[in-house]
Amino acid sequence: MAIQISNEAARRIFLARQGLCSPPGRALSKDGLLQLITDIGFVQVDSIGTVERAHHQIIFSRNQTYKREHLTALLEKDRALFEHWTHDASILPTAFYPYWKHRFRRREPIIQERWRKWHGEGFDAAFGDTLERISAGGPVMARELKEDGHQSGGWWNWHPSKTALEYLWHTGKLAISGRVNFQKVYDLAERVIPLEHHEAEIEHEAFVDWACREALGRLGFATHGEIAAFFDIVTPQEAKDWVTSHRDELSEVLVGANDGSSARQSYAFADFSADVSGQPEPSSRVRVLSPFDPLLRDRNRTERLFGFYYRIEVFVPEPKRQYGYYVFPLLEGDRLIGRIDMKADRKGGTLDVRKLWLEAGVRGSAGRLEKLDAELARLARFTGVERVNYLDGWRD
Repeated sequence: MAIQISNEAARRIFLARQGLCSPPGRALSKDGLLQLITDIGFVQVDSIGTVERAHHQIIFSRNQTYKREHLTALLEKDRALFEHWTHDASILPTAFYPYWKHRFRRREPIIQERWRKWHGEGFDAAFGDTLERISAGGPVMARELKEDGHQSGGWWNWHPSKTALEYLWHTGKLAISGRVNFQKVYDLAERVIPLEHHEAEIEHEAFVDWACREALGRLGFATHGEIAAFFDIVTPQEAKDWVTSHRDELSEVLVGANDGSSARQSYAFADFSADVSGQPEPSSRVRVLSPFDPLLRDRNRTERLFGFYYRIEVFVPEPKRQYGYYVFPLLEGDRLIGRIDMKADRKGGTLDVRKLWLEAGVRGSAGRLEKLDAELARLARFTGVERVNYLDGWRD
């Protein structure tokens, strides 16, 4: 018989699995940071710094004692974390690296075909020379290899050596050794990834089992499509086959939707419990989430569980935007209660708040707005600006 999960319980379970039920003010050590990222599974990296870069804000929203230098040390000194791709560029535990070698091999022919269409024949002309240069001369940044006379552009206009660096990184020959002003520093993978992880090989069946098992553990409950999408390293068919072949370890669960529509059939491990009475409750603070937060990674799942429709409008022409260029979701307890448009003015030393939208049925009570004020003040300090600046009409 399928286990029934109420929508409230489903939200609580998912929040807990994604690190959003732990006390946000508890001291976080460097080892604790590594454990947090391992528990979540990955932290997305993005270059947009409207308020704070995505990876920093994702961690800060879970623990507000987080220190950036701990993340840098784990990446660049301890080598306990590495950068690569899930659905997008992400920071991952280096212990996962042997499984990502399957991704390298799978992606190589796909990238070759796509990039030949994007960059044209001969896109791979600089691959050998670039790899040889790094092998003999050590780590490089793309700007150090840029050809004279090449006009910069987006990914469609990478210079040949930049194309080589990205291809060699995507396919596992290179790794990110560090960053300088957010610019990647590339080196041979064997000089960045500890030997025990770089040389380890995982059989295909064990790889698929690990990927599905680890994804389901971090989701709590999921369809086979959600399992496949979590790390984006196995196909939906592989996840479906995994569910079928492991039914003796799994329970069927029916997950209540936020809008009261039909429960969604999903799967969980056999020891799964829908009873959340013994779990910690999420903080009653209002918390500002990154648009790239793992909680929002699967937009459809977010909408079913929280009744919260969210899309990033960075690439939407301004007249067609419903909200704004880069709008931040707001979490209070186990509910996504609204979104806020703001930007850090680092020259002026302010966090400029432009507009607040609360979800239907969420009151802008004095107590709730006080909690938002307190969170914005914490975020301003973390971002390195002096104060919050509420622009005219921001609460209209």
